[in-house]
Amino acid sequence: MAKLTTEELLDQFKELTLLELSEFVKAFEETFEVTAAAPVAVAAAGAPAAAAEAESEQDEFDVVLESAGDKKIQVIKVVREVVAGLGLKEAKDLVEGAPKAILEKVAKDAADAAKEKLEAAGATISVK
Repeated sequence: MAKLTTEELLDQFKELTLLELSEFVKAFEETFEVTAAAPVAVAAAGAPAAAAEAESEQDEFDVVLESAGDKKIQVIKVVREVVAGLGLKEAKDLVEGAPKAILEKVAKDAADAAKEKLEAAGATISVK
């Protein structure tokens, strides 16, 4: 296998969707037993201000399925579409176990896109 340069890798990452990139980061973290989270150093005096800033500028969201509504089969199909690698049985169990988190710690645009698709299928969704 040819070794890729940093620019070539970045070009490949630019072609991925946010969900694909998120899956890659999770697999990378698991494979190399690392975390992609930036280290956080908070001074004792700045702790309250930093906490308030973090709350006001939330950048990770959870998409929670509150209920499947009347069109459970359509919701199951969309759940399988939104959550990569989910089988039919797992998607059905997830939908029937509502309220349950569908996606966790995703970007706002990915959360909004998933919410829009699921609500179009008839589900009740909340983004936290």
